[in-house]
Amino acid sequence: MTTAFDPIDLGGKRLANRLVMAPMTRSRAHGPGAEPTELMATYYAQRAGAGLIVTEGIQPSLLGQGYPDTPGLHTAGQVRAWRTVTDAVHRAGGAIYAQLMHTGRIGHPSLLPDGLVPVGPSAVTAKGQVFTHEGPKEFVAPKELTEAEIRQTIADFADAARNAVAAGFDGVELHGANGYLIHQFLAPNTNHRTDAWGGDTEGRIRFAVEVTEAVTEAIGSDRVGLRISPGNQYNDISEDHPDEVYLALLERLAGLDLAYLHLMEGPNRDLTPRLRKVWPGTFVLNPFTYPDVTGPDALGLIEDGSADMIAYGSLFLANPDLPRRLASGGPFNTADKATFYGGDHRGYTDYPALSA
Repeated sequence: MTTAFDPIDLGGKRLANRLVMAPMTRSRAHGPGAEPTELMATYYAQRAGAGLIVTEGIQPSLLGQGYPDTPGLHTAGQVRAWRTVTDAVHRAGGAIYAQLMHTGRIGHPSLLPDGLVPVGPSAVTAKGQVFTHEGPKEFVAPKELTEAEIRQTIADFADAARNAVAAGFDGVELHGANGYLIHQFLAPNTNHRTDAWGGDTEGRIRFAVEVTEAVTEAIGSDRVGLRISPGNQYNDISEDHPDEVYLALLERLAGLDLAYLHLMEGPNRDLTPRLRKVWPGTFVLNPFTYPDVTGPDALGLIEDGSADMIAYGSLFLANPDLPRRLASGGPFNTADKATFYGGDHRGYTDYPALSA
């Protein structure tokens, strides 16, 4: 029987176990350069016992930033700074992927250089607020991307992936979940386009497909993962019937031989085994456990074949040595469920990395 503590081959790289540290935004890249810091190198190296670390969301371009103090991978300085992080993780025996996250309409002009505004597939304003250095602000109407701008955005993802490899990352994860740009193209309430980038299922999956194809061409498919969250309503997304779109998306991507698919599961758990069945490669599952954090019970999802790897979010924040604690049955430090849930950080306080 396969267990979470057995090694696994991921894109030709042998991982020590099947436990994934889920991507969790930390907003610690302080300063105008949006560069990672020594604190971030320490934070990730402390968690190198994971079979795979997926970083916080990293913007592939200036326009991709939607939160304060999030890091980028589009300048030479950022590449150099990320090298200190990847070197620290590798010295500790870990593997680390960079999550490339363009937030699209989620953001605010105050977070961008003068004159720039958030963008999206359509000019549909998200309901709610975004945190900025001046406090919470209402979302604004995004600029609808033109055909040329879509092509440039795809190129930005590919360039950021090349930068990730130059910075020493083992691969990249494309963030197609949680209401950010790739997800915005997939969802009917955020994509009102009638051209080839919207409308029917084929049009709505096109951006996700072409971003993935461009990134695999840039760095090789064995270094590329994709994260999705069908039906996730976060960031004002509405997908009442996601089955058709996501099954079509996976069928289109199945032949690319990606390193993995990362599913952030929602309440519609019936879709999970269907996606698992059509996906031919490594299947990473961030299971739906709301209102609780993902705990030791999730290890059984590998044993019963529901997933190849399990992603832990909040519990990894509170327990840097989580694989050891899971193997021994605890004890576990308690995660702050009011602040952390589902693999993403919703607050912006600079929490220290725990070592106990």
